[in-house]
Amino acid sequence: MARPRPAAFEKVKTVAENRRARYEYFLEDFFEAGIALTGTEVKSLRFGEGSIAESYAEVKDGQVWLVNSNVPEFSHGNRFNHEPKRPRKLLLHEREIEKMRNAVAREGMTLIPLSIYFNGRGRAKVELALAKGKKLHDKRETVKERDWKRDQQRLLRERG
Repeated sequence: MARPRPAAFEKVKTVAENRRARYEYFLEDFFEAGIALTGTEVKSLRFGEGSIAESYAEVKDGQVWLVNSNVPEFSHGNRFNHEPKRPRKLLLHEREIEKMRNAVAREGMTLIPLSIYFNGRGRAKVELALAKGKKLHDKRETVKERDWKRDQQRLLRERG
C-alpha cells in the first residue's frame, strides 16, 4: 500500500521563488518534482543562486522539462561548468506526467514552476503548478482584495 503524501511539501532551504506566479495565474494542481542536475549546478544552487522568474515547464515525448531557468555557473567549476540556461529534466511519476499532458493539451493550462528548494534529505526539488492565465480584470481584483486584507489587518491592530 502506498504511503500517504503530506499536504504541504517539506522545504528546508528555498533557493528560488516565482512570486509573480500567484499574481499572473490561477493555480490549481500542485506537484513536487525532482530535477536532474549536474554537480556544478547543485553546488551553485546550494550557494542560493538561481532564478525561475521567466521559466516554464513543458511536456515533450513523455518527459517534463524545465525551460529557461537560470542556474549561474559555479565560481570554482573550471572546465566542468554547466550551461546556465539549459533545459533540465524533471523527475515525476508517469501518471503525474500524463495528468499534466492532458491538462495542457485539453484545457489550455500552463505548467509554472513556483519554487526551487532542498527538502529534508538534501535533494533539489521544484514545486510545479498547473495554472490558467488571469485576465486584466482578474489581476485588478487580486490587487483590490490584497489591499483590503491589509487595511483590515491594520484596523484590527488599531482597535484590538
